Amino acid sequence: MTGFKGRMRRVFILDGYVDEPTCLGVPPYISPYPRYIAGAAWDFNLQTRVSYATIDQIRNNNSFLDTASKSDILVVIAGMSVPGRYLSGFPVSPNELLSYLSPISKPIKVLCGPAARYGFGMSGGKSVTETDVVKHVFDIIATGDGELVVSELFKNKLDSDTIDPSLCRPNPHAIKNYAVKGAKIVTQHPFFPEYLITEIETYRGCSRSITGGCSFCSEPSKGAPSFRTVDEICSEISALYTAGIRHLRIGNQPCIFSYMAKGAGEQEFPRPNPEAIEQLFKGIRSAAPTVRTLHIDNANPGIIARFPKECKKIAKTIIKYHTAGDVAALGVESVDPEVIKKNNLKATAEEVYLAVNLLNEVGSSPGVNGLPELLPGLNFVFGLDGETKHTFTLDYEFLKKIYDDSLLLRRINLRQVIPLPGTRMSEIGEKNIRKHKAAFQRFKRTVRQTIERPMLQRVVPPGTLLKDVYAEIYEGKLTFARQLGSYPLLVGIPGVYPLHKFYTVKIVQYGYRSLTGVPYPLDINTASRETLEAVPGVGKKRAIRILAKRPFSTTQEFINALDDPGVAHTIQNYIQLD
Repeated sequence: MTGFKGRMRRVFILDGYVDEPTCLGVPPYISPYPRYIAGAAWDFNLQTRVSYATIDQIRNNNSFLDTASKSDILVVIAGMSVPGRYLSGFPVSPNELLSYLSPISKPIKVLCGPAARYGFGMSGGKSVTETDVVKHVFDIIATGDGELVVSELFKNKLDSDTIDPSLCRPNPHAIKNYAVKGAKIVTQHPFFPEYLITEIETYRGCSRSITGGCSFCSEPSKGAPSFRTVDEICSEISALYTAGIRHLRIGNQPCIFSYMAKGAGEQEFPRPNPEAIEQLFKGIRSAAPTVRTLHIDNANPGIIARFPKECKKIAKTIIKYHTAGDVAALGVESVDPEVIKKNNLKATAEEVYLAVNLLNEVGSSPGVNGLPELLPGLNFVFGLDGETKHTFTLDYEFLKKIYDDSLLLRRINLRQVIPLPGTRMSEIGEKNIRKHKAAFQRFKRTVRQTIERPMLQRVVPPGTLLKDVYAEIYEGKLTFARQLGSYPLLVGIPGVYPLHKFYTVKIVQYGYRSLTGVPYPLDINTASRETLEAVPGVGKKRAIRILAKRPFSTTQEFINALDDPGVAHTIQNYIQLD
């Protein structure tokens, strides 16, 4: 082959991670961004050499930068527009990009993602760092869609001066081929295949954009909902499944209950379409028959409260096809009527309560992995316009009512707003955040102590078996692990256990936002002292006695070695011997 298209070009994708209102790409998640961009390169020429690395790989091994420096196009994906808590990675900072990319001169460097659109959000409660600080190391700041910019670069023979950086896809079908062709890039992720979750986009845009949407949110700027078809979504999932993906989250949309909703784009709260969601999840299961994780993310409580019949049917459909331990994250933001009014929030306290109650009614039964099938999670945002100290009182009373009414919540997320450029909150800025800093910290402590911890014990009672808990990191002689899925619970396993393996654990203790579990069944003859001490009824002295007298050949031998047959009987519920 001759000519530009016949030459083998190199593209390097640096995933600096994204965290947006409707999209998560921090490990163990991979967002659609790198998949679409790789797909655009391979759509132009299947011979294009596309390399992928995460920012954590580069932090640990600079040799990845050698590959990046030899590429023709270097695409950086970055941006945190909502604050999060991370375990296996942290979004790239502008200073890191300056350090890593300044010495690289050959490739055309493209920045895309929320960092390109709004700037770098580094933490909740702080304004973004504008892209001007990194502008001189990039040839293109893609405020539009990165995959279209890459496609145009190829079509225009890598002439960056001819590219419109604000290019956006005209409709959701524009990424149909990219999504399928780019699926195989997941094989280059360091967490592939066992511990990688792919975030799946079902539509872009927000039905509430016709009224401006929430004051702090970037989604309304994307316009009215624009839906991908069931066939398009399932074709992408089939390609991911063929590549080896077994963990999926249908999370890249403002409200899963609003997929293909009737009247979307014309009504602020369109009527849900249960039949379309049945087709979608049935199609996903057909495309990925042995998927190990299938979860959702965002749900609009205003939709659920207005259309309980349709939404109950949708929730049952999700439970029919998903995997247990699922979470519908409800954007509450605040239950203060004044804050709701001034920020055009999506639901009143009464409506949120109705949504929480409906999801409990349908999804609170225990699933096969030890967690309830489908529970609500509540997201609160502080620092909004109209916030006063009374706001914290109202929010706490609301949470207390949910707890006192014996309802279950899988997650309570309390965060401070990032005032994004282009949103109405950018005019308010950090004023309320600074004003109520102490009140926010007090509120968080009170909620953790009086709501979150007892709620955790209610959702995951002592002795619960949690299956498929994946060991990620060590902290001293404690192994931290999580199940895969939406908002996984952090489990501390006393002792040092091999990482990157799945365990079944039995829950024994509770932190404010985490659990303590011991591997089940526990091999009493090989367990470490730290693990033995965590077993109910053992403690330090009995652990030392067990260590001194093992190995044990039979259960009776073990019982005889302890000073209390009753304690020995309790411990038997955790161990394996005969």
